Amino acid sequence: MKINCFPSIKTGLPVFLAAIALNFAQAQTNQDEIKITRPVDAFGQKPIPVSLTGFTGEAAEVLKFDLYVQGYSFVSPEAAQYVIKGTDNGTVVGSVTDKYARKVLFSRSYNGASLRRQAHAFADDIVQATTALKPIGGTKIAFKSQSPGGNGEIYVADFDGFGAQAVTSDATIVAHPAWVPGRMALYYTSYARSNPDIFFHSLSTGQRRVIAGYSGLNTSAAVSPDGTRVAMVLSKSGSPNVWVGNADGTGLKKLTSGLEDSSPCWSPDGRWICFATKKAERRRLAKVPADGGAVQYLNTAGAANPTEPDWSPDGKWIAFTRQAGDFDICVMPADGGSMNPVVLVAGQNPSWSANSRTLVFNRGSNGHQTLSVLDVFTKQYKDCRRAAGSNSQPAWAR
Repeated sequence: MKINCFPSIKTGLPVFLAAIALNFAQAQTNQDEIKITRPVDAFGQKPIPVSLTGFTGEAAEVLKFDLYVQGYSFVSPEAAQYVIKGTDNGTVVGSVTDKYARKVLFSRSYNGASLRRQAHAFADDIVQATTALKPIGGTKIAFKSQSPGGNGEIYVADFDGFGAQAVTSDATIVAHPAWVPGRMALYYTSYARSNPDIFFHSLSTGQRRVIAGYSGLNTSAAVSPDGTRVAMVLSKSGSPNVWVGNADGTGLKKLTSGLEDSSPCWSPDGRWICFATKKAERRRLAKVPADGGAVQYLNTAGAANPTEPDWSPDGKWIAFTRQAGDFDICVMPADGGSMNPVVLVAGQNPSWSANSRTLVFNRGSNGHQTLSVLDVFTKQYKDCRRAAGSNSQPAWAR
């Protein structure tokens, strides 16, 4: 079977997450013994063991990257659950065998694109066949790349950092790119007009326009899941607060009144906006109805100074940055719950992929940031290919 694979952005990728369960079973014994199953640790799971043979060079590199950051480990064929074999002589040909079920899951060849794209497509098929997770191999990220002593520009690349292309050429301060769901379009902040303004930028046509250019701060645009509204931080009424408006910047409504509100993000149903704020001189995460209403504070016990939240597309998790001397990536249940946030790795600016399992973030010293991709549940991560300079503030297209 031949598969024609072409470069594309795949959006709306739903997710798979391990459940956290607490089961009480009553044994049928004379003493009615109660057996207790302890909660499963969703974080720090063991990766899925696979073997990979027959691939070399770029194809092997792509397969190892894609699978590792989605929760797989590479072992000998004897120790593997899934045996992956193939060749990459100009065309990727591969098969996957489930050793436990003793059957071949699929065998395919790929053409119609670069070897790199073919390998991404094969990795996507492996993930779908073995875990039911939706693929991420064809997705994109946007980020800020800053050369030493420079101001930086907004770039777009494949999720592993390859094929990076500059979106802006403003030669000034730029920040906080955000994707429009399902479109080749971004919002970001630029000082191109000597003021921190929010721009909408179509990557298909190259056209851009200012959607928030008020005196003072205009930043941190976040697009609603249906693409019709934008949350942003504006200081047009004094303090930086969260506002929401139409996609073109009209119909603005102020949602918050804190002193240092920042980093809004949307719930996947579009009903809530999570953001960072300050209460009683302490950094907090909070959420507010997207149509306006009372602010609700979230429990981030054990994770001081939380900021930069991002809500997983399946609605179950909120990733964020905590500052406790250094910066760390944390994840907490979006519904609050009783589970304290889990510290995953050192880093900042987490952004979920559409599979709600994988995060992109930046790590390193302030002047030398690197983008990395993290499998949340095994805590495995790999660095992306670096664009020129220091790379930070990544946003994953969904």
